[in-house]
Amino acid sequence: MSDRAPAPQPPIFNLQAYSPAEIKEAVEKVGVKKADLPVAASLMLAVVAGGGVGFGALYYTIVASDPGLGFAATRVLGGLAFTLGLVLVLVGGAELFTGNNLIVMAWASGRVSTATMLRNWTVVYLGNLAGALGLVVLVFLSHHLDMNDGRVGLSVLNTAAGKIRPDVMTLFVKGILCNVLVCAAVWLAYGGRTVTDKIVAVVLPVSAFIAAGFEHCVANMYFLPLAWLLIQTGHAPEGFDGSAITVAGILHNLVPVTIGNIVGGAGMVGIVYWAIYRAAFGKERLGGK
Repeated sequence: MSDRAPAPQPPIFNLQAYSPAEIKEAVEKVGVKKADLPVAASLMLAVVAGGGVGFGALYYTIVASDPGLGFAATRVLGGLAFTLGLVLVLVGGAELFTGNNLIVMAWASGRVSTATMLRNWTVVYLGNLAGALGLVVLVFLSHHLDMNDGRVGLSVLNTAAGKIRPDVMTLFVKGILCNVLVCAAVWLAYGGRTVTDKIVAVVLPVSAFIAAGFEHCVANMYFLPLAWLLIQTGHAPEGFDGSAITVAGILHNLVPVTIGNIVGGAGMVGIVYWAIYRAAFGKERLGGK
């Protein structure tokens, strides 16, 4: 009998997507890991995510600055460009407040305490803000906004004014709808087995919320301060009414949008999927393995 070790077996590739019940388990496990991250690690990864979403917003702005595109083309193409942000977060590995609303699934199963979940959300929110603001400064200093004869900067200003103009209830509902789609994109991405799967999964939901004009608090952490900086430094074009783009105007948007994002992501995606696929129903009945 030979003492030689058996030859290694080739890896078995499985191209079948994970079932919804398996996605639920994966989201909970990841939620526990995210909640248990040290504060410093969460903060640094959140800074990365804030910058990543900011890059998606920057990409969108370039598309939106083209006056030759029609309404639908601008919204759809701009939305496709914006998906860069969530791709950088999901594939590159970072902490995004809106996606982390799904930690509520681990909380609902008793695997994460209320205090730990809220600590994560707070740290990640502040880190996202720091990352977005850092990108704002770099973009401003790069004179990127001067592209297309200044239309890129004007696009930022028009976008910001449009985000501040609605009333609080409208912004709140737009925040709900936005994070329903964002967290649905995260959910779908967990169903994929490859990087390609994850990228394809996020494209339609994320581009849809941009095309529909819904409100994402982290994207607004880029758009609104950048527009404010343009106003404060005298870079707004003559005749542009930037009176609404103030610190109070920024808060008028961010507060209801943030609350709406939590309701949409944690409540209408996280809790709903948890209730449907929780272990009490039995994995086999739900299509799990």
